Amino acid sequence: MAVTTRYKRPEYDHSLIGLWHIYEMEMWDEDYFNEETQAYIEIAPENNGEFQFGLVTGSVDGYLEDNNGKERFVFTWDGADEMDEASGSGWLQISSKDEVEGLIKFHGGDRSTFKARKAD
Repeated sequence: MAVTTRYKRPEYDHSLIGLWHIYEMEMWDEDYFNEETQAYIEIAPENNGEFQFGLVTGSVDGYLEDNNGKERFVFTWDGADEMDEASGSGWLQISSKDEVEGLIKFHGGDRSTFKARKAD
């Protein structure tokens, strides 16, 4: 009988891990991006996570890169925009104490910068 071993993702420790509440988006206003819940992006120690803004939800898979001496978390995502499948890419990096700035892009579509604060 063959034994299967499930791949375990390594865990990391960096400043972008955690829950971040989105408070500003370039393309969408607060009424939209907080429509269903407080807009957020969450990065787990395994460098994956999830986000939601407005009617868009997604799972992220990413990695750290050096961006001129700053840690930048670069990711791809897949999920849904309302009931339609959606995917894309993005990034986030620390902009000041307990704040990040980032970009989220839809494959073949819109892109928006955003700002978020570390959740308590």
